[in-house]
Amino acid sequence: MENNISAKAALEKLKLGNAAYISADKSLVDVSHERRRYTVENGQSPFAVIVSCSDSRVIPESIFSAGIGDLFVIRVAGNVMDSHQLGSIEYAAEHLGIKLVVVLGHTHCGAVDAAIKHDPQGYVKFITDEICSAIGGEKDEYKACCLNVRNSVKIIENSFEIQREESEHGLKVVGAVYHLEDGRVEFDI
Repeated sequence: MENNISAKAALEKLKLGNAAYISADKSLVDVSHERRRYTVENGQSPFAVIVSCSDSRVIPESIFSAGIGDLFVIRVAGNVMDSHQLGSIEYAAEHLGIKLVVVLGHTHCGAVDAAIKHDPQGYVKFITDEICSAIGGEKDEYKACCLNVRNSVKIIENSFEIQREESEHGLKVVGAVYHLEDGRVEFDI
């Protein structure tokens, strides 16, 4: 298992994994009984945190050709940030030594669409209100998705604990968009 690799090396692994995913017909990652047993006996040592939308078409482990124990995935509709997600990121950085956090938005996001075109009620409104705050009056879905990702990156980077991890341990936070149409991940949006 790879533990404590640099943010640059982790980002390169994600890019290579995404290239493999785009060209593959089936998954080639290790999900074997032996791999599961190894992670039970030796613990987890993921190389990146992925904050992604809960959309069922967005599967970070598949998108980055990652297996059991490779990624620390946090999923929430619209990839929005609150104290629960920040606490999970802080845990991953402090206790697992992860150096890269990726906020992964995606095209055709229902939460972004709802923020642009609808006025949902109930608990969904907490999500769409956060997205509306991030996107302002933007009506273009792709641009709104990018603004929403950038807002989540900014919230993460404004966390005092994350700032400490960035300065003391080389943690890096990047935004990305997954394109449902072709499987490609666009980094540094």
